[in-house]
Amino acid sequence: MLKLIKIIMHIIILYGIYLIGNWIQVALNLFIPGSVIGMVLLFIVLMTNIIKVTWIEEGSKLIINHLTLFFIPATVGVMNYFELFKGNGFLLVLIALLSTALVMALSGVISQWLMRRKEVPHDE
Repeated sequence: MLKLIKIIMHIIILYGIYLIGNWIQVALNLFIPGSVIGMVLLFIVLMTNIIKVTWIEEGSKLIINHLTLFFIPATVGVMNYFELFKGNGFLLVLIALLSTALVMALSGVISQWLMRRKEVPHDE
């Protein structure tokens, strides 16, 4: 029970940062989505140790472990725009596949670069 409350608190912190990002986007009338602003805010507060990683670790692990469930509504929502796929459906699928492959490849290359950089001892 205590672990469940801890996870809920972690998710509340993450959701609060998301809401702050949305508020900034609306208040300043920015073209950048509020969720992206929230992610940048999360990065900043983690890097400055305003929020410790342990304060959000278990909640974020739970969200990441069940991330595929968050894509189901978006996938089902595509069915509302079926007429869009009639003419250019193949092209849209090709673009989606290529962009997904590009993101996967770049993520892999960057994460490997970061891991190699972390392993190299820095002279102090």
